[in-house]
Amino acid sequence: MKTQNITSNHQNNFYQRNILKKTFQDSLDSMEEECGVFGIYSPNNIDTFSLAQFGMFALQHRGQEAAGVSVLKDSVIKTFKSTGLVLDVFKQIEEIEDFQGNAAIGHTRYTTAGGGSKKNIQPLYAVNYFGKPHFSIVHNGNVIETDELKEELIQEGLPFLATSDTEVILRSIQKYSDLSVQEAIQKGLAKIKGAYSVLLLTKNSLAAFRDPNGIRPLVIGKIGDDTYVFSSESCALDAVGAEFIRDVEPGEIVVADENGLHSYPLNQPSKNRICAFEYIYFARPDSTIQGTDVYDLRVESGRKLYEQSPIDADVVIGVPDSGVPSAIGYSEASGIPFEPILVKNRYMSRSFIVPSQEMRERIVNLKLNPIANKIKGKRLVILDDSIVRGTTSKLLIKILKEAGAKEIHFRSASPPIIAPCFLGIDMPTKADLISANMTQKELVNYLGVDSLDFLTVENLIDILGSTDHCFGCFTEKYPVERNHKSEDYYQSKIEY
Repeated sequence: MKTQNITSNHQNNFYQRNILKKTFQDSLDSMEEECGVFGIYSPNNIDTFSLAQFGMFALQHRGQEAAGVSVLKDSVIKTFKSTGLVLDVFKQIEEIEDFQGNAAIGHTRYTTAGGGSKKNIQPLYAVNYFGKPHFSIVHNGNVIETDELKEELIQEGLPFLATSDTEVILRSIQKYSDLSVQEAIQKGLAKIKGAYSVLLLTKNSLAAFRDPNGIRPLVIGKIGDDTYVFSSESCALDAVGAEFIRDVEPGEIVVADENGLHSYPLNQPSKNRICAFEYIYFARPDSTIQGTDVYDLRVESGRKLYEQSPIDADVVIGVPDSGVPSAIGYSEASGIPFEPILVKNRYMSRSFIVPSQEMRERIVNLKLNPIANKIKGKRLVILDDSIVRGTTSKLLIKILKEAGAKEIHFRSASPPIIAPCFLGIDMPTKADLISANMTQKELVNYLGVDSLDFLTVENLIDILGSTDHCFGCFTEKYPVERNHKSEDYYQSKIEY
């Protein structure tokens, strides 16, 4: 009995600490999205305003804080960026003709390194001696341990106007701007460490490159004979009518110019270690990442979850949207019918400011609301993409119980998240990751469910078809090693 009381107090304290520390956005969402990058190049003038808008809109799920676009017109780069969603930002552009040219890059943003200052909204650009933009850059990922390099660049006279890690990449390349674009990237990235998928727009080309581990995705497409498209995900290629060509390889520089497409090495040892969480959560289900259909992989994760822990129930439901494919897979494997009886409000604003926990809990109902007469008296299997802090899952389970659910069996389509990511995903610290602080038995009690299971790392590897991925948030082992260790970012060594 004494042990049970201690466990119960630990669970209650963990829950209360989360509620006190977190804002509405934290309790509503499992974690922030990533950034999205999009670019297009043609030797001839095209409708860059519309194409950039369409491509960036397709990547809106990767970031909703801000957006920006740079367009190349008559060898001059012009940039517009602002807070807000893609369509809101493009509506602010008064002179559309100024953003019609032959090439463009765009960015949908959420905050990683550098914080939320408007100065950090991308694209960032460097100017020449005449004060005109020399090139412009957009970046998905996170580079680390930049303080020493930044100070070195400042001492060499490179100006820093923002506080983001992206500007360290920008100034490192600017240092070699007298060289060809590929040479400037090769030399400039020699001291850069971390995750980066980058598009660089110059006065006569568009360059795309990935870090040596390829942690963040980047794909190439083509429209017609001579228009090349680059994007974080293949769904944006579909949005602009581009044919998928291939992925930019880890440690590869691809340059599009008037003579076509050219490939160069980053000149660093390269291995494929793309983030496994891209498949589980971040990517749109209609995207393909490195030859794998995201939707099919998520369906297979549901099948694996049933194989791991079969249960007798009346209905399978998925938490919209990313939990739905795995729920379909679980239903197919188990024979238990899937029903979309959790209704998502697709017009949900992220701008609510509410002072009380009671009202924060009520806001979850605004985002997800169950069809009560389909739930009352039923034994439910509910699938979600992941459990991060656990606050949203706990509140959702409370809603299902209030709707009359007889039993609730929770399944997570990702392994337990036990470590924060320092490579481009905005996760809580380790102290706030629920699976890093509770056993699975404790989690069952905390969430108030009848059973709980997570997809195993072994089954995730089986679904992915290889170990050539970053599994750091599940294993505390990363393809990029940090020089220091801390409670928040514990780094274990791993042989890759």
